Amino acid sequence: MTTIARSTDTLTRDALTVLQPGFVGTTAPDWLLRRIGEGLTSVGLFGRNIATAAQLAALTAQLRSERDDVLVAIDEEGGDVTRLEVRTGSSFPGNLALGSVDDTDLTRAVAHELGRRLAACGVDLNWAPSADVNSNPDNPVIGVRSFGADPYLVARHTAAYIEGLQSAGVAACTKHFPGHGDTAVDSHHALPRIDVDLGTLHARELVPFRAAIAAGSKSVMSAHILLPALDPVRPATLSPRVLTGLLREELGYDGLIVTDAVEMQAIASTYGIERGSVLAIAAGADALCVGGGLADEDTVLRLRDALVAAVRAGELPESRLADAAARVRALASWTRQARGNVAVPGVEQEGTAPGTDIGLVAARRALRVTGTVVPLSAPPYVAAFTPVANIAVGDETPWGVAAELAARLPGTTTGTYGPSADPASVLAAAGGRRIVAVIRDEHRHPWMSSALDALLAARPDTAVIEMGVPQAVARGAVHVATRGAARVCGRAAAEVLSPTPPVT
Repeated sequence: MTTIARSTDTLTRDALTVLQPGFVGTTAPDWLLRRIGEGLTSVGLFGRNIATAAQLAALTAQLRSERDDVLVAIDEEGGDVTRLEVRTGSSFPGNLALGSVDDTDLTRAVAHELGRRLAACGVDLNWAPSADVNSNPDNPVIGVRSFGADPYLVARHTAAYIEGLQSAGVAACTKHFPGHGDTAVDSHHALPRIDVDLGTLHARELVPFRAAIAAGSKSVMSAHILLPALDPVRPATLSPRVLTGLLREELGYDGLIVTDAVEMQAIASTYGIERGSVLAIAAGADALCVGGGLADEDTVLRLRDALVAAVRAGELPESRLADAAARVRALASWTRQARGNVAVPGVEQEGTAPGTDIGLVAARRALRVTGTVVPLSAPPYVAAFTPVANIAVGDETPWGVAAELAARLPGTTTGTYGPSADPASVLAAAGGRRIVAVIRDEHRHPWMSSALDALLAARPDTAVIEMGVPQAVARGAVHVATRGAARVCGRAAAEVLSPTPPVT
């Protein structure tokens, strides 16, 4: 696979090839199209780039008008992390919901349908699934994005997800190697450190990644985490011991290695994005994800020039950059072939294609109901206790049950409460109506737990909907754990509280 670049043109094209940048807008800017013509092989899409399925299909067609083999990537996990349905909430529950059902056929079917929708819109690389074992329930960034805390459960569902996604012609990107589940720090903000021994790492974190490799995951995404047992100095994304020694040589992985976003503070505030990018490619990464936060031409040129300068200065072997670029092109070739081999129907509006109810089916099966359900007989007051969303999830995607309950019980109203929540204000707003308290990761937020205690003491008939990791003790007249905050999770919970058909 290795070829050695010998000309400036080839070197510059290779440097562009290993970048996976983002951009702003729902159409491709001129600078992006120009760089694609110069060798840029990948483009990353985020919620800001998507308005409708038809618009997304037009955007990807615009990108491919410059070169047919461009890799169009997206961060579409389903569940809490959605870009396709960033403004409405996802039609698919996330990993924790699927893991709790523990039906690999269901996980495979959900991933296939998600992949089918991506392929219909012209997206062919998905930065998913998360194969992290959520061994630390206080993890601020993984949580419901993980299939669970059991390494072998996570492994079998990771493999099923990869199989379902790739059978739709969309390449999987299993993340966050070698495992982000045992962290108490969000790598978007700082560099997490995991102090476990090698035995624990192999018995826990690496189990799902071995399964992913066996399932044929086309790519793997590295984590910006420090594991002293593997490398006491450099985070995994920048560590030859982790990317080359462990992933390539020990685990035998031969696919594309993609970094998590290099502008995340775990890299940007410690090494800087230029130096960090050079070190990542030198360590064994093949593609650099950038664009969630930095989404402009200047960033692309800075990283391109940093890689070229590092080769010329002898800091980055030219053959390593060429090898990385060759792996990117190989995946682009696979996705181009896959687009031709998989029958993809035309773009449809959400909810109209055959099989699109698979997400709701999964969300219903994932519910855990504790207590006695007394169906709502009148419009309730929904009190949404809302923590600050992590960057991966974002704060632009709606969540909760108010909209779904309002469709079933017109007149339903809602209020949003944060860390300064006063239960008395909730009671005053509710009046005589029954209260539905919506919470998310109660175990991680003492303010939320205190507010809920006070509310239940005053109104024991309150129904509680937990839409995060259901780690806290279930309480309330009825407690419904949805194991995720996707739109379909809210709908499934609303069906429990109000079994009557929605009003149309």
